[in-house]
Amino acid sequence: MADDKARLLHSLAIDRAEGGQAPARRRPVILLVAIGAIAVLGVVWFLTPQWSSPRPEGSLAPVLSLEASPSPAPTPSPAAAGARASGGLVASGYVVARRKATVAAEITGKVVEVLVDEGMVVEEGQIVARLDDVLAQADLALAKSRAAAADAAVAGIAADLQDAERIFTRTQNLSQKNFASEADLTKAEARLDVLRAQLSQSRAQLETARLDVDRTAAVLEKHHIRAPFGGVVIDRNAQPGEMISPMSAGGFTRTGICTIVDMDSIEVEVDVNEAFIGRVHPQAPVAAVLDAYPDWTIQASVIAIVPTANREKATIKVRIGFTHKDPRILPDMSVKVRFLEDDGKAGANSLQRSSAAD
Repeated sequence: MADDKARLLHSLAIDRAEGGQAPARRRPVILLVAIGAIAVLGVVWFLTPQWSSPRPEGSLAPVLSLEASPSPAPTPSPAAAGARASGGLVASGYVVARRKATVAAEITGKVVEVLVDEGMVVEEGQIVARLDDVLAQADLALAKSRAAAADAAVAGIAADLQDAERIFTRTQNLSQKNFASEADLTKAEARLDVLRAQLSQSRAQLETARLDVDRTAAVLEKHHIRAPFGGVVIDRNAQPGEMISPMSAGGFTRTGICTIVDMDSIEVEVDVNEAFIGRVHPQAPVAAVLDAYPDWTIQASVIAIVPTANREKATIKVRIGFTHKDPRILPDMSVKVRFLEDDGKAGANSLQRSSAAD
């Protein structure tokens, strides 16, 4: 190999003894030949065995490898593993109450007593607050007095009518025997008609007075604010001495006494991506886990799919009902649900694992 390199270099040497300096037109050709020879020498030198010989131990020079070491596969999260294992659709939402009302008065008045507090259980029709009803009681007494006066007027006119009927009958008999004139008979008949008209008017006035009594009594009853349905008081807004009104009147006038929730109407509302809504069906079984109780799986089922989509979030609301109610389930709690497809037990276990991992 060394002899070959020497002969190659010797062949490239310029013999200046014979020809002297090479003509100018041959210089570019000679320069190109020299560059090519140097390139060939570099390739030969790179391919020699001494270049590819193994490096000694401890060498810092990098060793090129044609085989790339395989990168470790990413470890799937417990939630994703559970989803693949059970094949169920997972969604999150909140516990809501279908029957929730802020109890207010139908009239404007001053609160004199509030009979409920947060956490108290109330029945339908139970009085939760009272308003100042002094004027309402006076109006009711006045209406009852007017009704009594109208009743007495009807009784008096009825007695006069009975007397006028007897006089008319007697005058009519005397007129037939020529003991009474025609004028007396006409006068008795006219008085009878007048009393009949007055009796009808008095009876109408009595009915009006009775209606006024009923109306005033209803207004008085509205000073007693009652619960519209049975439930639990979750918020108390008014205090004794405050003014309350069915509509906002500005200032410090309140519009509500308390807020009542019907715990029997508790359910779950979740938003499901519209791309997966085809996997949700009414009455389908659901496993729910509250964030407050991650180890407790609650059996539920789909109540309905709300037939409208949210354009901004591209989701559809789904209503889910609990199979059994529990006092630990409270409104506005966060909850994760899994729509079970095949094995409900597997879906519930995987949901518990995903909740614990979160």
